[in-house]
Order: sequence, then C-alpha cells, then structure tokens
Amino acid sequence: MRYDPPLRRHLTGGSVSALQRCYNVEDFRRRARRKLPAPLFHYIDGGADDERTLRANTSAFDQYPLVPRILRDVTHTDLRTRVLGCDVALPLLLAPTGMSRFFHYQGELAVARAAATFGTLYSLSTVSTTTIEDVARATSGPKLFQLYVLRDPGINDELIDRCKAAGFNALCLTVDTVVQGNRERDLRTGMTVPPALTAQSFASFCARPQWCYRFLTSPRLQMANVAHRIAEGSTQVSSLASYINGQFDRALNWAAAERIRARWQGPFAIKGVLCAEDARRAADIGATAVIVSNHGGRQLDGVPAPIEVIAEIADAVGGRLEIILDGGVRRGTHVLRALARGATACMMGRPYLYGLAAGGQAGVERVLELLRAEIERGMILSGRPRIADIDASLIRGGGAG
Repeated sequence: MRYDPPLRRHLTGGSVSALQRCYNVEDFRRRARRKLPAPLFHYIDGGADDERTLRANTSAFDQYPLVPRILRDVTHTDLRTRVLGCDVALPLLLAPTGMSRFFHYQGELAVARAAATFGTLYSLSTVSTTTIEDVARATSGPKLFQLYVLRDPGINDELIDRCKAAGFNALCLTVDTVVQGNRERDLRTGMTVPPALTAQSFASFCARPQWCYRFLTSPRLQMANVAHRIAEGSTQVSSLASYINGQFDRALNWAAAERIRARWQGPFAIKGVLCAEDARRAADIGATAVIVSNHGGRQLDGVPAPIEVIAEIADAVGGRLEIILDGGVRRGTHVLRALARGATACMMGRPYLYGLAAGGQAGVERVLELLRAEIERGMILSGRPRIADIDASLIRGGGAG
C-alpha cells in the first residue's frame, strides 16, 4: 500500500526548501525553536521536575533491538489497522495537545486536516483553541475528543453531548492530571495565557516578529470549548498552570470514569495508564482502549516510559482492550517496537507540534510523511510487510520467529 499525500500543494517559494530540508523530528524541533518565542517553545519541549521521564520516554526504545527476518517477499506493504472503531491508514495517531494556536495561527484545524490527509485519527483537547464543532466541520477524518474532568459536572456532560452531536468517533478520558505537574521550564520562562512580555521574555518575542504579527492579528486566543462557561479560563486567567489546577476535579475516580463511558456510549479510552492492574480495571468498566502514557513526562517525574510497560499490560488484559502507546515516539521504528511489545497503535504529540510551529499544516504533513516512510521502510527491512506480521519476534528476546 503506497500513500503519497499531496504535500507540495501546500508549499510555495522558500517554504518548500525549508520544510523539505527537514529530514526527521529533530530537524523540526530545531526549526520550531527558531520560529517560536522561548516561552512557547519550552512549553512544548519541557517536562516535569528534572525531566528524567521526558528523556527516558524516547531513550527506552533503545532497550529493544530489532531482529530482521530475511528472504521474505516485501513487494507489497500494508500499514492499515483499526483502532477505537476507526480504520486508519497507519498505526500512528495524533495525540491531544492543548492551545495549539499558540504555536501557529492555523492551530488545531491545521493538525486535524493533516491527519485526515494521511488517513489517521486526530485528537482534540478540552483546552483547545478551536471548538469541537469547528473541527468537525473542517474535516471528515476520524476524530477523538480528549476529556479533562472539570469540577462542574455540567461542563463535562455538555462536552460529551457536543462531541456526539458533532460526530466524533471516540472519547478519551485523561486521568493523570488531577494536579498540574511541576514544569520548571514554564516557571523560568514565565509561560502565561495570554503570553506576558516580561523582562526575561521581551527579547525572545522581539526576535520572533512573524509570530508576534500573527498573534496580534489573529482572533484572540481562548479555551474555545469552555469559554462560554468559564470566563476566567478563557480570557482573564494570567497563568495556565493556576487555571488548570483550579479546575481539575481531584475527586475523579473509577465510578466517575464508568459514568462518563455510559454517557458517551461509543469507543472509549482511558489515557494515563501505566500499570497492569489499572488496565484490567479499565477493561472491567467497559473501556475500549487504554492509552499507556505518562503525559509526555510532564506530570510525575520518575515513572516508567510507556514502552517499558506495554508488554505487561498486554499480557494482563489478554486482548480485552486495545493498547495505545503515547510517549517518546520520534522514529518509525519506535512504532514498530511498540507494536512488537503488544501495542495496537501509537500516538505522538510533540513531533507534530514541532511541525506545526515550523510550517502550519504543511509542517505537520511533512512530519507525518517522514514518519510514515520510516514505518514502511522499517517494515520492509525487517521482513514484516504488513502490520499483521509484527509480533514479539521483531525485537530481541521478544519470542520465537
């Protein structure tokens, strides 16, 4: 199965060469750093405390060397799979990320359209800068809504009902953010909503006139899905951390998760699972999937990388749940390792945000183009031309070939 998205139609003039000269996620990370004021770049790039978990999310993939099989017919490849009730063209989904219009004026709509172009699933955050309805109108591709449970149950119910009405395919409940992680980079850079010009950040903003122009001439940023219910969260809040901490419901428990699943009545994932017992409990309440995630290393520092616990979770649930790895994916071969360890699919967040900052929708598409090519190339070179061919034998010590 060959897939050639129409990337070049989005690229003109100098931007063609600039994005085409990005050959991997790290290239996009460097380009995003040149494009964004420092507080915004570090908001994407940073983690909690000493950022050990942030680094381990990617480095832990190196523990699992690939074992290629030779003399297999790899003429035809097939990257298609099915996850959360959706047929997708590759086993890599776009994770929910908040406030995307901070990083490029096209924001969530650019990312959703890029996902649809590549035939994969886009996830919209509760704290997005674009509404559920606008995303639904922008693309017919598969869509998931990520729900943060707020203290006002009326808001939570309203968000679920709006997703139903807008035709979203799946709902994801994020459970690892009942309190904000200690993100020291944000404290140092003064990351606020809206961005504040402090003595520390003034030079950084002045050095990014294009970003400043777009920010000042675009519609005012707000938490679009809750703006009509929480004035503080949409326009008056001075600190993102204080707003989030003030609204998250620390009473969130399994009974609440089951009530949310029952109200939604569709494919339902719990995001933030890191142990087998919690995965079994998710299956017991009727979840469709667990998203094995430590929130990109942005919450509790020192927890395992998702790739380290995927296999034990897969063994524990015995096929009762789909398992989605979220965290640290920077290469197509990372996706293959996750599938070999028992994942149904993977999610990525930072890589596409780097692409968004670097070039809007075209940047996101270029990131997807590169990662899709890496997944396909890795499948060919390892002698596993179809997703169905990937099992524990792909990685050393993973099982018999």
